[in-house]
Amino acid sequence: MNRTRLTIIVVLVIGLGALAVAMWSSMLGQKPVASRTIDSAYSIGGPFALTDQYGKPQTEAILKGKWTAVFFGFTYCPDICPLTLQSLDQTRKKLGKDGENLQFVFITVDPERDTPEVMKAYLDSGGFPKGVIGLTGTPEQIAAAARAYRATYNKVGEGKDYTMNHTSVVYLMNPRGEFAVPLAHGMSIEKATSDIKQAMKAY
Repeated sequence: MNRTRLTIIVVLVIGLGALAVAMWSSMLGQKPVASRTIDSAYSIGGPFALTDQYGKPQTEAILKGKWTAVFFGFTYCPDICPLTLQSLDQTRKKLGKDGENLQFVFITVDPERDTPEVMKAYLDSGGFPKGVIGLTGTPEQIAAAARAYRATYNKVGEGKDYTMNHTSVVYLMNPRGEFAVPLAHGMSIEKATSDIKQAMKAY
């Protein structure tokens, strides 16, 4: 074996050894998956200043002390919004004792029509979970809240019969007001219950 070939082999061995050490060190320094998921998602959520269905000013402080399912929608929504609220109600019941520490916050993306009075009438109309906190505000306040949660929405159509496209994911926030896990639209009650229980256990 000539000296050039020997040198190449030695360099390769040293390089592979260094790579293995680096990978092992990285693995030892990693946090559990649940913690990494929560830590990496702190950019979701944040300050907001809105008004609830009773006309009372509310901020992100309303999230503190309880687990919260935050959902963006609007009262004229024909299907996704009412079905999501009803699904959340079933999930809370399936959580049993843990469900007592879960609240729902419904933020409108249609402040033009969804005044506090409209929000209250909608949430009190029956078929929805008890105690849902409905939030509305000025267009600027709603836009700021949506940006904080990386939620998107846009108006479709003109006149009084316009509708709204919007993000349908539910954001599960922990009692510190931090994002925990997303609950996708159409997720089964069993899966949503399992994901919430896991998040509560990892908290």
